[in-house]
Amino acid sequence: MPRDHINEMTAFLAVARERSFTRAAAELGVTPSALSHTIRGLEERLGLRLLSRTTRNVATTDAGERLMRRVGPLFEQVSAELDSITALRDKPAGAVRITCVDAAIELIFRPKLAAFLQKYPDITVELSMDYAFVDIVAERFDAGVRIGEAIEKDMIATRIGLDWRFCVVGSPAYFERRSAPGSPYELGNHNCINMRMTTAGGNLRWEFRKPDGQDFALRVAGQATFSNTVLVLQGAVDGLGLGYVPYGLAQPYIDDGRLIEVLSEWCPEYEGYHLYYPSRKQHSPAFAAFVEAMRYRA
Repeated sequence: MPRDHINEMTAFLAVARERSFTRAAAELGVTPSALSHTIRGLEERLGLRLLSRTTRNVATTDAGERLMRRVGPLFEQVSAELDSITALRDKPAGAVRITCVDAAIELIFRPKLAAFLQKYPDITVELSMDYAFVDIVAERFDAGVRIGEAIEKDMIATRIGLDWRFCVVGSPAYFERRSAPGSPYELGNHNCINMRMTTAGGNLRWEFRKPDGQDFALRVAGQATFSNTVLVLQGAVDGLGLGYVPYGLAQPYIDDGRLIEVLSEWCPEYEGYHLYYPSRKQHSPAFAAFVEAMRYRA
């Protein structure tokens, strides 16, 4: 295949994947106008329209969708083969992209990331925070993070964290104004900090377990609402109300007295975080090194 044909297909796949000339151009290191010119050349050569363009977005036509599905995996295989050759070098190289929630970043990745990047100076790591269940294949992530090892077919789960639980915490200043709740059913009398979950269509429900083992969830109310766990934690430290956060995030604040935990006997434990990734995909040495470095060891 002539080199210009390869460049055209690389350009087309980037635009089809990103659904944006601007983002694809940034990825490829070219200008959007140059990228648009390349796509037009491919369409003229094939005599087919591959992309439907509007002022706001870009979508594949039926022909473009077919081309992307048929040719895209072949280009990915070539890319994976090229990446695998780096295994012959002294150290792996390449990019690793992970989609995960903020708590996983704080509790799992941050404590290990500096040492990992220092050990592998030719590896770059992107941690993309998202509470939605992202299609890691379609969005071209190497892996995602979930609680427990229950995953879809054709996926592999690797444990990267110990079992954990949520906790309910408030500042000493808050408890000077309000008495501590004796059970979750008393949370209606408290100013609770909500976390907005746009993917769930509302605020995160606070989950508890009765002494008899029955699980239940409550919707709480309060003056403050945030969009991620770290901000909820900081809001609790600032005395805005009670926060519902992973215990691992709150523990340093509990240990030094900036937060007080309540209702601990009502908060159940969950399986630890797991990396999940496609079983059929040939993974790069860089990703293999990342998985090995982040793997949980009891």
